Amino acid sequence: MVYRAIGIMSGSSLDGLDLVFAELEESRGKWSYEIKAAHCYSYDAAWEQRLRHATQLNAYEYMLLHADYGHYIGNKINEFIDTYQLHHKVQLIASHGHTSFHAPALKMTAQLGDGAAIAAVTGINVVSHLRAIDVALGGQGAPIVPMGEKLLLPQHNYFLNIGGIANISANTDNGYIAYDVCAANRVLNMLAALEGKAFDEGGAIAASGQVNTGLLEKLNALPYYQQTYPKSLANDFGTETIFPLIQSYQLSVADAMSTYAEHIAIQVAKIFEGAIGDAVTTDETASMLVTGGGAFNTYLVQRLSHHLAPFHVTVAIPEPELVQYKEALIMSLLGVLRWREENTVLHSVTGATRSSIGGAVWIGQEA
Repeated sequence: MVYRAIGIMSGSSLDGLDLVFAELEESRGKWSYEIKAAHCYSYDAAWEQRLRHATQLNAYEYMLLHADYGHYIGNKINEFIDTYQLHHKVQLIASHGHTSFHAPALKMTAQLGDGAAIAAVTGINVVSHLRAIDVALGGQGAPIVPMGEKLLLPQHNYFLNIGGIANISANTDNGYIAYDVCAANRVLNMLAALEGKAFDEGGAIAASGQVNTGLLEKLNALPYYQQTYPKSLANDFGTETIFPLIQSYQLSVADAMSTYAEHIAIQVAKIFEGAIGDAVTTDETASMLVTGGGAFNTYLVQRLSHHLAPFHVTVAIPEPELVQYKEALIMSLLGVLRWREENTVLHSVTGATRSSIGGAVWIGQEA
């Protein structure tokens, strides 16, 4: 069976709205994919600020933003369809939305971007609110991509996505494990902004700095890293915990960048000292697929490779299209799985009471 779907992702780094049009085929339980079109629509300053400060709004203003952002997404989809001549080809849209509030301990998560608005603007059936049922079932609601990794990219042992938050997933002898490792590009981009840059291209700024041992020790000692999985991070971990701690050391931007890149690499490597590491023996080499904006940070990738070498884990950087759009691609698959009424979330990953079929369906097509 072949499905043609658009997947949409807005990450916590706020670099833009990722759209993928993919052809997904299921044959005898095995899935394959082809990305037919992909584009990132960068947020202008106004939209970036609205999304960044969404949690500070009152309830009425927040719901107005939720609706407005849904219409924004719908209009961007129509633009995407026009640009890539996808008229009458798209069967389904799966929109992750933009995470604002995330408090799984209180069984609550919220993603901006009203699915009903998207369906109304595009006239296409939409799946949204992909995390909600997992959180309601006591899960973390994150990471949400492991089902897609398992089905679409089975040739790799481990998957590291370095977006606003870095998350890891792996199919181990202990079951499928995945969780948020640490804040990543959200912090690095905030530091780059101090130099008037949107991001640290290639990690050049970090490479020019020196690691501050005192700050590195403080970062590595934060309580989150002592928690066992399943666990997940809200966006404000980077903005309200990490960034103020870095600023308190009054370092140059280069030294702060270098220290935080080292911190990310150390935290990723530390996972192999626990349950995930049990799947790696000392006489084999495993592959870790690295995607997300951080995969373009050459310095960070070098530090990752250095810290992973003792665990016989090699870093694999795929083609740029998959690096940038893996999560949007997986959203398209999750939408299709929801439409097929098949599980989209693994309870072994999130800690929910059971695996679940996640997503609300909005019928955009006329009857």
